[in-house]
Amino acid sequence: MKREIIQTLDGSTTIRIEEWDECYHSKHGAIQEAQHVFIKNGLSLFQNKAVSILEIGFGTGLNAFITLLEAKKMNQSIDYVGVEAYPISPDEVLCMNYVTELNAAQESDIFIAMHQSVWGEKIALSNDFLLTKRKQFFEEIDDNNTFDLIYFDAFGYRVQPELWSTDIFKRMHTALKRNGVLVTYAARGVVKRSMLEVGFTVEKLAGPPGKREMFRATKK
Repeated sequence: MKREIIQTLDGSTTIRIEEWDECYHSKHGAIQEAQHVFIKNGLSLFQNKAVSILEIGFGTGLNAFITLLEAKKMNQSIDYVGVEAYPISPDEVLCMNYVTELNAAQESDIFIAMHQSVWGEKIALSNDFLLTKRKQFFEEIDDNNTFDLIYFDAFGYRVQPELWSTDIFKRMHTALKRNGVLVTYAARGVVKRSMLEVGFTVEKLAGPPGKREMFRATKK
């Protein structure tokens, strides 16, 4: 499918799939969405703790990069696993302006290293940030009691409803440790029902710019 680089309303870039009219991040602001959904309503719950994170949809690397920057500020240790079935191209990586927009020029080599690292191997991007990229489909995830936090950033239900199924959320529930948390930009009723069916406790929170609501689910 044809992809194009576009600029979102906060100045940061994302990738748009023309056939679906679907973007990797919110067109209202890629960075704003990542910071609101995954940092403010996810990572911030685990202050002063070592955190293991599973990202569903590694994509452009934005969520991982912002997490690395935040963890550095907080002196937090992160073990990060990003799952992606269809990695973006090196040319697309170079078109992402996150280093500039986040005023993170000193970490520009790390952003490139994230994308150049070998799939399936755990690497240390810094003393406190380990990254493993897994090239696999979401329905192949079989981790058990492994993660504190899941960033669920799959393409939207409108274009890929199968990624928001009860089976997928059962895998997410199993992958989390007790009291683990899943955060996502989504807020559809059908998504909430799937989460509840597999045992999550679900909260509806204020969404990022351009979106009224989002979900946070907890494994009790």
